Amino acid sequence: MGKELITPYKSSSESKREQVERMFDNVSGNYDFLNKIITFGMDKNWRKNVLQLISEKRPNRILDIATGTGDMTLLFSKTNASQIVGVDISQGMLDVADKKIKELNLSERIQTEVQDSEKLTFEDKSFDAASVSYGIRNFEHLTVGLSEIYRVLKDGGVFVVLETSVPQNPFIRFGYKFYTAQVMPRVARLFSKDKSAYQYLSDSAINFPYGEELKKILESVGFKNVKVMPQFFGVSSIYYAEK
Repeated sequence: MGKELITPYKSSSESKREQVERMFDNVSGNYDFLNKIITFGMDKNWRKNVLQLISEKRPNRILDIATGTGDMTLLFSKTNASQIVGVDISQGMLDVADKKIKELNLSERIQTEVQDSEKLTFEDKSFDAASVSYGIRNFEHLTVGLSEIYRVLKDGGVFVVLETSVPQNPFIRFGYKFYTAQVMPRVARLFSKDKSAYQYLSDSAINFPYGEELKKILESVGFKNVKVMPQFFGVSSIYYAEK
């Protein structure tokens, strides 16, 4: 895409995947709390919109990639799906997710696995629906990860992405960029031991492709009927796609 690779630890010789795994292991304990601060809790409604889009397709098997601490995976329990699988590269994040799943007595329907989104172990055409919430910007090779998701989806399956984007209104865009680049990392540092983690999340949010650019990338790996749905003036966007 011609853009500089954004990584959590710029001086590290590790791959982006290894750095992202280490970063999320480091912040897993307070990630949920910090995420509420960073998004003012608005992500909760945006995730409900993702749930609605996937629920409409009445999927039996759902895959949630980069599931993190499991918030989206848990929401999918509100569908009639018989199996929901959440995958992530960070065992630390999955430990938090597993605790939530156990507390809600959902272990029979929801399973988690440590998996690399670019090397999924599932068979072709295994899932009716797939989602990624605030995770695709952490893929080391975006098209490889998206192609893997395409592979494991059944024909006619749906893929829904919730990810950061940049508002088009110039005044809102200025405020968004100032908050994301200056305020968010400073607030996060007050609560996080990993000082680089939220600087990375800020940098990656501002620099990741969004809107029509991301729509074209989704189409390039085979997805059809791609729709872009900006949320709250475009500070995040939902992308709906079909196989």
